[in-house]
Amino acid sequence: MKTTEILSEDNQLYYYKHYLSTRNGAGLSKSKGSRIGFDSTQWRAVKKFIMLTSNQNVPVFLIDPLILELINKNFEQVKNTSQGSISQCTFFCVPRDFTAFALQYHLWKNEVYQERKGKKGILQLIMKQMMLENETCLTEGWFRIAENMGFQCLKIESKDPRLDGIDSLSGTEIPLHYICKLAAHAIHLVVFHERSGNYLWHGHLRLKEHIDRKFVPFRKLQFGRYPGAFDRPELQQVTVDGLEVLIPKDPMHFVEEVPHSRFIECRYKEARAFFQQYLDDNTVEAMAFRKSAKELLQLAAKTLNKLGVPFWLSSGTCLGWYRQCNIIPYSKDVDLGIFIQDYKSDIILAFQDAGLPLKHKFGKVEDSLELSFQGKDDVKLDIFFFYEETDHMWNGGTQAKTGKKFKYLFPKFTLCWTEFVDMKVHVPCETLEYIEANYDVLEDDGLIVEVWKSLFWSPDWPTL
Repeated sequence: MKTTEILSEDNQLYYYKHYLSTRNGAGLSKSKGSRIGFDSTQWRAVKKFIMLTSNQNVPVFLIDPLILELINKNFEQVKNTSQGSISQCTFFCVPRDFTAFALQYHLWKNEVYQERKGKKGILQLIMKQMMLENETCLTEGWFRIAENMGFQCLKIESKDPRLDGIDSLSGTEIPLHYICKLAAHAIHLVVFHERSGNYLWHGHLRLKEHIDRKFVPFRKLQFGRYPGAFDRPELQQVTVDGLEVLIPKDPMHFVEEVPHSRFIECRYKEARAFFQQYLDDNTVEAMAFRKSAKELLQLAAKTLNKLGVPFWLSSGTCLGWYRQCNIIPYSKDVDLGIFIQDYKSDIILAFQDAGLPLKHKFGKVEDSLELSFQGKDDVKLDIFFFYEETDHMWNGGTQAKTGKKFKYLFPKFTLCWTEFVDMKVHVPCETLEYIEANYDVLEDDGLIVEVWKSLFWSPDWPTL
């Protein structure tokens, strides 16, 4: 293993233990001595980058998982350090190819907009034109200054996926990643965009044909293998190796988000095609149900998040997200999935305290548990608990009238973030396989138009 190869959190921990011990001069020593590493390529690259972003008022913060983990382990020492008071370069001098920062692009763009508005007295601007004008101006100015400081910079941009459902804007490109290289070290600046669910999103780092694949070792990047979603972090300023930087106030929360941050976009184009062929139900009743279902989902998410119980969209709610990027108006309920290992004994009480009385409880924790809560306007919340076997997952179902128990079989799946009715929520990453396991699917020109639920009954289960 090369000392610069950092591919995963496990590798990072191994690397830290075996290559960054105090024997190698990279430990956290309280004794004063020579300024170890302050002439290193990494520290000089980071210093110049911080000078650049600070002078240009670019709102960046440190997101490098390895450095954040080291800071968290020695947080008291970092918190009590002032500029010029350190004798060793401990964090930014770790031998590696990249250091990762994030750019809060919406703050940067808004600042430029306000500045222009004040100087020119512009009261109203066409949003699309202003967005494109700002991005071009910001990028060109920032790149020019960076190159004057000795950096070689590369910008990765792609179309804004949020505009896929709007014909006139679907080709609009936004910056996703900046990579600025100084000598042998590169700064990876991940561009975070604000989403309507009050979270931050970054895009996939996809190289276009004209980009030099040898510019940096792209495969070692820790961000960009897929789009990601993160909670909006509260930031704090600290001094790290003599440099003032912003970091998440809870560094480990951000680090723990990284391996679970994968984001998949709603299929806006397919949803639009679906509604072009099959008219959406925009009756008063349908609109009222969607409003009530959205409020119920928000309340359920708030309750489960307060308990620390992860969940995902399941059954008809998941189908609505996948097929039409919206709540199915005739479904009449909201469906969520929870892994049984995340079950908590006070979950029923928590929902009742939130104003959602228990309507049904089927099964037991050790076998096919299902909970149903009554929301407003006769909208029901169904929670299905999933059990994992060696080669598949399953959840149970009980027919209320007969007491017959059924078993829904699913291939194993993982969870991804998505955006649904202005919320950041989980769905199975393998969404189509999940839906096909839950329903018999009929397709018409690639569009899922009708479904019938597949019931797998286990004859050895006793009826209730």
